[in-house]
Amino acid sequence: MNVLKMTNSIKTKIKRVPKNAVYELERINDIIDNNFICHVGFIHNSSPVVIPTMYGRKENFIFIHGASVSRLIKNLEKGVEICIAITKVKALVLARSAFNHTLNYESVVFFGKGNLVAESDKLGSLKVISDHVLKHRWEEVRMPNQKELKATKVIRIEIDESSAKVRSGDPQDSKSDYSLDVWAGVLPISNNFEAPIADAQLKKNIGLPKSIEILFGNGKQ
Repeated sequence: MNVLKMTNSIKTKIKRVPKNAVYELERINDIIDNNFICHVGFIHNSSPVVIPTMYGRKENFIFIHGASVSRLIKNLEKGVEICIAITKVKALVLARSAFNHTLNYESVVFFGKGNLVAESDKLGSLKVISDHVLKHRWEEVRMPNQKELKATKVIRIEIDESSAKVRSGDPQDSKSDYSLDVWAGVLPISNNFEAPIADAQLKKNIGLPKSIEILFGNGKQ
C-alpha cells in the first residue's frame, strides 16, 4: 500500500483544538485520496498567493499541471517552498450561540517543494492526475497531442511534512446555553455525483463510458 512519509515539526503540529489533530499516515492518505482539489500557497513577487488546482497522488508525491506560462507553474518549477491545503466540509454545526457555530470537516496541510516533471514522464504524470479525479477516464479519451503537451507542464511535489485535522459530532455549547429555547444540531452537506448530463453536441447512440458507469454501480472495476 502506498503511504506518505511524515516528519513532525513546528510547522505540522496542530495547536488550535489539538484533540482534532490527526497524524496517522493512513488517515492522511484517505483524505488526500478522496478529494481532488487543493489550494497551493507560495510567495510571488514578495506577495502571498493561493491558487486552487486539481491534483493526483502517487506514493509520496502530489502531481499538479497547468499552462507552461502560468505563474503557479513558473514559480513551482523553481523549487520554491510551498504549502498545500485540502479541505472537505461535511456539515454545518449549528450551536445555541453564534460564538459556538462551527463546521464538521476534514483537512490536510502539507509542505514541500516542486520539481518539473521531465518530458519523458509527462504523459504518465498526467495519467496520475486523471486517474485520481476519475479512474478509467484516461483510457477512454484522445491522448494529448504534441502541441498540447508543449503548452502544459507537470509539477511533482514531494510531501516533506504533513498533518490533518478532523472535526465531527454535535455542537459544543457553553453549559449555561443548553437550557435556551434555540434549535441546535448538525446540518450535513453531501458531496455525491449526480446523474450525468450529456454534451449538447454529443453524437447519437453514444452510451455512458465505463468511468461513469462504475460510479453508479453499473460497470466492472
